[in-house]
Parts: sequence; structure tokens; C-alpha cells
Amino acid sequence: MADISEAAMKIIAEMMERPVISRENDNEAILIHDEDLPHIALPDGSTMQLLHVDINQNLWVIRNRFKPGFCIDTHYHTGPVFAVTQSGEWFYKEYPDKINKAGSYLYEPAHSIHTLAVSEQASEDAVVWFAIFGSNVNIDDDGNVTSVLDARLMLELYRSLCAAEGKSCDQMIVVGE
Repeated sequence: MADISEAAMKIIAEMMERPVISRENDNEAILIHDEDLPHIALPDGSTMQLLHVDINQNLWVIRNRFKPGFCIDTHYHTGPVFAVTQSGEWFYKEYPDKINKAGSYLYEPAHSIHTLAVSEQASEDAVVWFAIFGSNVNIDDDGNVTSVLDARLMLELYRSLCAAEGKSCDQMIVVGE
């Protein structure tokens, strides 16, 4: 018993000499300015800027600039989505009276079915920051799955589009690759 007690005391003494939170392998925060990553054009003139991908969590963080009249396929996500509207306005066709405006915060629970749209009469682009957990599952009018987009596929898509435009996306945060 005395040996265990001495060993325990030694461990406690060593712990007391160290800081409470070890900073041995700490990492610095990563800052990305708007100009650090390209805004890639979509066919209608809207853009996307992929900021952060975590393959392990199936998470992607993206900033979109949606043109007036923009509409995306009806879909749901297998995890929650968090959105902050930076400018402009947009809504879900399923909830036309709930308009997201500059400064708005939106929480989507997993499996919430919706169709994102920007009014054709909008006076400016809608700029929205999204943190998307889980896969994006596009569905048709009968609820049949038409396509699935996840963090890995989004990463591959963005990298390919950047390369096609001769732009670097090296500043993007990528975890789990």
C-alpha cells in the first residue's frame, strides 16, 4: 500500500507543476478573410464559397450569394443546419411568410423538408452563411431521392470548380482528409 500511495503522490505532484490545461500541442485559431477563398459562379450567376469541411462530422460551412429568382431543389438534411443571413432576403417556399433578412438567424432541424428561394423581385442578392451537418438529400415531388450531397462531395466539387477557373482554394479549412 505504501508504494501505491507514494506513486499516487508523485503523480499528483507532477500534475500540480503543469498548467491545468496543457498547451503542449495547442493550435492557433484560423481566420479566413472573404478574399482568401474564391466565390465560384453557379449557372445562374449566384456564387458559393466553401469555407470549412470536416469529413469526420459530415459538416460543411459555406457562404452563398443567391441572385434574385434563385431557387434550389426541394431537399432535407440528415443533420441540423444553421444559417445567418448577411444581406438580402430569402425564404422557403413551404413557409413563404417567414422571410430571412439581413441579420436573421435560422435553425433547421434534421429532416425538415424545404425549397430555398429568392424572390424574383428582390432588390439585391441574398448572402447567406450556412453550417450544414449531415447529407443534403434532394427529392422530387413524390418524395423520391434524386441526389445526395455530403461534405466529401462538396469538397471535391468546390476544388474541381476552383481548378477549372484557375483559382486556389488552399486557404479552406479541411479536417479529416
